[in-house]
Amino acid sequence: MKQAFFPRAETVLDGIYVELVRSLYAAFIPSVIMSIGFVAGGVLMVVETGDMTLALIVAAGTLTSLIRLFVAFSGRKEAADTRLGVERARRLERRFSVSYLAFAICLGAFGVRVFSLPAMETHLLTVALLVGYGAGVSAGISLRPRLAVASMLTAIVPGVIAAFMASHHLYWATAVMMLALLAGGIRSLLDRYRFTVREISRRITFGNLARTDGLTDLPNRLALREWFEEHVTLNPRAGLVAVHCLDLNGFKGVNDELGHPVGDALLAAVAKRLSYIIRETDMAARLGGDEFAIVQCGMKHPEEAGVLARRIEAAIRQPFRLGGHVAKISTCVGYAVSSDRAEDLEPLISRADEALYTAKRRGGGIAAQTGEKNMAVSAAA
Repeated sequence: MKQAFFPRAETVLDGIYVELVRSLYAAFIPSVIMSIGFVAGGVLMVVETGDMTLALIVAAGTLTSLIRLFVAFSGRKEAADTRLGVERARRLERRFSVSYLAFAICLGAFGVRVFSLPAMETHLLTVALLVGYGAGVSAGISLRPRLAVASMLTAIVPGVIAAFMASHHLYWATAVMMLALLAGGIRSLLDRYRFTVREISRRITFGNLARTDGLTDLPNRLALREWFEEHVTLNPRAGLVAVHCLDLNGFKGVNDELGHPVGDALLAAVAKRLSYIIRETDMAARLGGDEFAIVQCGMKHPEEAGVLARRIEAAIRQPFRLGGHVAKISTCVGYAVSSDRAEDLEPLISRADEALYTAKRRGGGIAAQTGEKNMAVSAAA
């Protein structure tokens, strides 16, 4: 099965989407401030007016606000997970959006009801709440513009309509000003969204380039080190781990006889073949030249490493058709197995290299270190 080289962001667009969803859960404090303001202001207005309809709206708004805060707080850890993928990000966004829009609906109903009441002293505080909400949305969740714009329109426009229906020119002026502020806030958040998307895209693209071998499209040593730390060192369920090191016997002859373009094509073909014989939970990387490494994790028995090593050897032994040429090469494989999650990648690569050199001295095949660091190298069939 083909490996997912960068499972956290298999494409730049996926990576951008995940980062944008993460931003939703970074706007917790503005939501807290808005919730406190709404509850405090709503209670004061209910006490002032004695209106039961307003009391019910304030109660519903308080409940949805608490749910919104709970969703935002409980999802922060998952949103910050470096292994967050697109599907989990979609679930996080759906949960956040439902609670966020529910509060916006309550706030919209709140504005309509307050402006319909004769207690003019409550109208000023309502305008402050609506404008503050719009500013908070524009600053806090602008990186998800559909949700942001929908929330702002749902919460603010009903109050604006209610103000227009009042029989006084100052209310009309207030409604026009609120619409102008709403339009400006939407324009500002869209500009911020476009700028941030460009920056995230540039960062992900450059990050992937720095971690990808340009010839084979495999991860390079840096990417392999980061992947190992995330999936092995920090993963309590990593199980037994094996590192396989291999190089290509006969590659130099192909390169010299058929030319560097064919040699480069051969390296790319080897990389593709390796990526298809490992699991999605494993990682193949090019270390340089004709040297490759594979990290195999989640094993239950050391013998599983030997099975993969034999698959590697058999896969490389098959002829490669490169345009009008057929190249036949072989490989030597050395691997090391460890059950110690505290062991870094580099010592494991060194041990696998030692096994590789043992195999080369024997004239080919597979050699292994299947125990701990000080275990002697053993031959593998």
